[in-house]
Amino acid sequence: MTPANIVVQPFELHLGPLTLTGFGLAMLLSFLVAQYIAQVELERRGHDPEIMGDVLVAAVVGGLLGAKIYYAILFRDPRALLHTAGFVFWGGLIGGILASALVIRWRGQTFTRISDVSAAGLAAAYAIGRSGCWAVGDDYGRPWDSRWAVSFPNGYPPSTVQNLVEQFGVKELVGRSPLEVVAVHPTQIYEIAMGMLMFGILWRLRDHKHAEGWLFGLYCVLAGLERFIVEFFRAKDDRFFGPLTLAQTIALLFAVGGLVWMQMRREPGAGRPGIYARSKA
Repeated sequence: MTPANIVVQPFELHLGPLTLTGFGLAMLLSFLVAQYIAQVELERRGHDPEIMGDVLVAAVVGGLLGAKIYYAILFRDPRALLHTAGFVFWGGLIGGILASALVIRWRGQTFTRISDVSAAGLAAAYAIGRSGCWAVGDDYGRPWDSRWAVSFPNGYPPSTVQNLVEQFGVKELVGRSPLEVVAVHPTQIYEIAMGMLMFGILWRLRDHKHAEGWLFGLYCVLAGLERFIVEFFRAKDDRFFGPLTLAQTIALLFAVGGLVWMQMRREPGAGRPGIYARSKA
């Protein structure tokens, strides 16, 4: 086997008795960035941005619960709900959206308005959050024999033959030393790059002339396509529909739902206001 040119060790920041991981720091920054972007955009459109604090809290709580519940269901292990590890993207996104929608309704705002200003922030938060996965060696890809391959000898979990075979079903490694560290696709980097691309597209189109909510539909399309692509490189074995994984199946449904939503919000009209509360100066 060609050794990996890049070896990543977990990033930890020790502040006395307190230890902060790269994942924790990235998650904190991702939520703050998403809130800031949404507040700036909401105010630019002529609306009160104060609601975004409550939406952020709902997104954090709902996202974490959703990610854990999805993980527990996927691996059929209720005990995972009590573990610090084990979070799944789709569960977190769906949980965050549902919890945010409840708070938005409670605050007397419309989901279409808040989701539209949140679209670009969600993409930015995704890119930042995946840097946390890189920092702790989580959510890496399948074995890869390349100079750009990366190994995570102390990742969560380490990229060893045993973990790749038992946890991710990489059968081609069967027979090799269980403790051998394997070089893999750095899928976290792929996701960071695609997340930044999504943010660039959504930020460029934030001044759209469609009805409120259209931009969130576009986010759903882009997020679905991004996840569909990266699943081809990730280390996992949950084939659900032929060669497609469960995550890819959800991604396609998410993208199709986004297209339908965009069509429904294509033109402002009765019950479908434009994005501005007042005329732009």
